[in-house]
Amino acid sequence: MNRKNILTFFKSAVLAALVFIALFACAKPSDETATIYHHVVILGDPHLPGRDIEKKEQVLEKINSWEDVEMVVAVGDICVDLGTNDEFEVAKTFFKKLHAPFLPIAGNHDYFYSDDRGQLIAGTQISQEAKLSKFLATFELTNYYYSKYVGDYLLVFLSADHAGFLAGISDQQLAWLHTELENNKKTPTIIIFHGPLNGTLRDYRKWINTPNFIAQPEARVQAILRANKQVFLWVSGHTHTSPLEESYASPINLYDGHVTNIHNKDMNRGTIWTNSFFLYDDKVVVKTFNHQENTWLPQLERTIIAPRF
Repeated sequence: MNRKNILTFFKSAVLAALVFIALFACAKPSDETATIYHHVVILGDPHLPGRDIEKKEQVLEKINSWEDVEMVVAVGDICVDLGTNDEFEVAKTFFKKLHAPFLPIAGNHDYFYSDDRGQLIAGTQISQEAKLSKFLATFELTNYYYSKYVGDYLLVFLSADHAGFLAGISDQQLAWLHTELENNKKTPTIIIFHGPLNGTLRDYRKWINTPNFIAQPEARVQAILRANKQVFLWVSGHTHTSPLEESYASPINLYDGHVTNIHNKDMNRGTIWTNSFFLYDDKVVVKTFNHQENTWLPQLERTIIAPRF
């Protein structure tokens, strides 16, 4: 090969290398910034309007600033007291401020009680059904229990609707849940419900792990979960458990060997915390954010491996 050919070959090689480097440089940022998870924000019991609604609105502003949020979930007790028309109107206006889709479930304060002020007594079947209908109309839902696929996961949303328990699931809803899980045996599943699973907190207050403060009917819920090992996360409110409580994030949260209960603090007093679920292909990372101090709490971060079949 003469000098001219060598020079031509060298120039061609250099040009090819530069093109390769340029293409790699263009592709690299795209790879690094590609979303490899689904970000779901969990709100503990909002209790609207309740105390210091301005502070609650600041929580929404913070969530709106997180550009990767796909949806925001509230785990029941949207209303502060009795589920009145006025409370639902406040809630409707409040949640319209969110940029991401809002997915709520009903808690006991949204339907269970009579409208008699000054006391919390069970309403009639008619009044409870009317309030659940109001819940649907407020948030433009077709049903108060439903499911949604998010990436490789199935999210199941259950509402409290039992006439006898504060955190109870009706026969009709349990029948739907049974069918939904049977049809998704190989899909890692997360259940969102107002009440926690029994025994997933220590008895740090006298009413923790008592009949009205766990998911009911307990035996049927347990049987459904035992028959459906794809369910690996249960997300709850109701107990107002603070991240400062030692059993908020601890081994006791594991139910029946395969379901981790993630507890969520209410939004109605003191510091407001939210949990964020980052759904990856093979795991869910749970991170807790302190909205008063505007910081994530790494000591509470948890990684739960998704089941595979």
